Amino acid sequence: MVDVSQHNLVPDHSIVDDAELDDVLEEYDIKETDLPKIKRTDPALPDDAEVGDVIKIVRDSRTTDTATVYRLVVE
Repeated sequence: MVDVSQHNLVPDHSIVDDAELDDVLEEYDIKETDLPKIKRTDPALPDDAEVGDVIKIVRDSRTTDTATVYRLVVE
């Protein structure tokens, strides 16, 4: 079986710690539930990601070198 999360086209996915999450939510003046969602079954998620965690995804970007987005893990 192939580990999709290790494929070179899949961007880095990491679990956000509480301190960083507070900074992000404050910066954008939003709540966790306002974030876009990602399903727990998504193969790119880290193995230890649980429902309710926030995932930081860092993608390559042609215009800004990298683009960072956040997703809330849902069932």
